[in-house]
Amino acid sequence: MANARALDKRRKSIRNIKKITRTMELIATARFKKAMDRATAASDYTSRISKVVADLANAGLEVSHPLLDAREETNNVKLLVLSANRGLCGGYNGNVIRLAARRLEEIKAENAGVQIEVSGKRGISGFKFRKIDVDKGYLQFEDQPAYEEVEAIADDYLKQYVGGEFDRLDVVYTKFVTSSRQTATIETLLPLGSLDLGEAAEETAKKSDQQSLYELLPSAESILEEVVPTSFKVKLFKCFLDAAVSEQIARMVAMKSATENAEDMIKSLSQTYNRARQSQITGEIMEIIGGVEALES
Repeated sequence: MANARALDKRRKSIRNIKKITRTMELIATARFKKAMDRATAASDYTSRISKVVADLANAGLEVSHPLLDAREETNNVKLLVLSANRGLCGGYNGNVIRLAARRLEEIKAENAGVQIEVSGKRGISGFKFRKIDVDKGYLQFEDQPAYEEVEAIADDYLKQYVGGEFDRLDVVYTKFVTSSRQTATIETLLPLGSLDLGEAAEETAKKSDQQSLYELLPSAESILEEVVPTSFKVKLFKCFLDAAVSEQIARMVAMKSATENAEDMIKSLSQTYNRARQSQITGEIMEIIGGVEALES
């Protein structure tokens, strides 16, 4: 039978761990709600841009832009991986890193050059563990990525793409589907290929015989020059927001599971402690009885 004092000490230690994991769960829940609100707002903004571009298409404009045209050959690929700066979030970081590693092998199989950029300390350390060199790392993004910071990265990507420094941009991140479903995915953001207009385009196409709701000044072409780069920036920003929301959900679930496991361990240790204490008390009673009998004899 284990020592009762050692069991009690271990039980107190697990209780302290339970307090920490419970606190981290509550913090992750609060951060998730804030990140969810920002992701929802970004989705509304993306939808509004889609409606504007749909009206441009309805105006009979032939869409032509360097960001939309696919390259004849893919000689250089830029791979952006979005991970977290912290751990304790289950398989969130591991899933993204493994998917990125597989994508890297596919790119190498295509005999194309690759530049790897990683956001998050865990992703950088994960690639370092796999002995994969990272060309550039970003450590400034937390649970509330700022649009200005993402926009600076997007502007740099646009200059490099138009300048021919790379032919494709792949982003590996955890896509937020619902609060109960997040999936590690790969999305090609450059070239855009075609504007993802969604339901807005379909609804506008059905009304193609009607007059446009907007009067385009100075011209539809000049507006397109602004809308196409902005659509790319918004999509990249949405990737960062999805990654932030998914990270908080993963941490919330992981800490909840850790808290529940701590409760189960405390119950099990309490039962073992009670049995050990009862055995110890029984032994002490038997020693007292034996001493009394020895004195009486």
